[in-house]
Amino acid sequence: MKEVNFMGKVIAVANQKGGVGKTTSSINIAAGLSYLNKKVLLIDLDPQGNATQGVGASRESFKKTTYDFLLGSSEPHSIIKTIKLPPLDLIPATIDLAGADLEMAEFKVGREKYLQKRLDLIKDDYDYVIIDCPPSLGLLNTNALTAADSVIIPVQCEYYALEGLTQLLSTIRLVQRLFNPELKIEGVLLTMFDSRTKLSVEVQQEVRKYFKERVYKSYIPRNVKLSEAPSRGQSIFEYDVRSEGAKAYASLAKEIISLQK
Repeated sequence: MKEVNFMGKVIAVANQKGGVGKTTSSINIAAGLSYLNKKVLLIDLDPQGNATQGVGASRESFKKTTYDFLLGSSEPHSIIKTIKLPPLDLIPATIDLAGADLEMAEFKVGREKYLQKRLDLIKDDYDYVIIDCPPSLGLLNTNALTAADSVIIPVQCEYYALEGLTQLLSTIRLVQRLFNPELKIEGVLLTMFDSRTKLSVEVQQEVRKYFKERVYKSYIPRNVKLSEAPSRGQSIFEYDVRSEGAKAYASLAKEIISLQK
């Protein structure tokens, strides 16, 4: 019997609110999946390039980046960089990407589908494609949501945790209606959780009440090792595999895979 070749699952990690652990989650979800023997592509769609640095790739060393992937004529595979640790592929970002929003805005037709068209050429080479979205709701984010099968929303366990989510959910609904009716919320991820504080417990209850079963059972604790790892250009699994942060992201990666079955 012929083996069916499934296309890779494209997951956008998005929240326009900064400081919620979005890039940390993108890096460590991608790394966690790759260490579970999944073939993973991490796309840095944030002009700050933090995901690129966070897996140990020097932003200065790239001739081609996400900007070229989106708007250039280069063959997509020529832009992909293979990272040894964590064992994944990367499309890196530099500050050049900041101009892509403005350039795409000049096009009246099809500007929301640039990423989707380019990803269609390569996504069946992977089990998972993880997109680290910028902390804004511009055309880069719209491209990510149009190209994605689903979206993971990190929510920090702090005051005003749900503030801004209404805007993000409106954008998701708009993209579903206009460009990508198949887009789903993959899951809501609680980050910076501190079980010792009443606030974290209350926020967790509030988020679970609002999103119900869409909230992952795994949650990410407030953990100093998670904050330190990116400055070393490492995922949490290389930096301190025994840390609570590493255990949490390993558990999340397993949960993501189990939900696909």
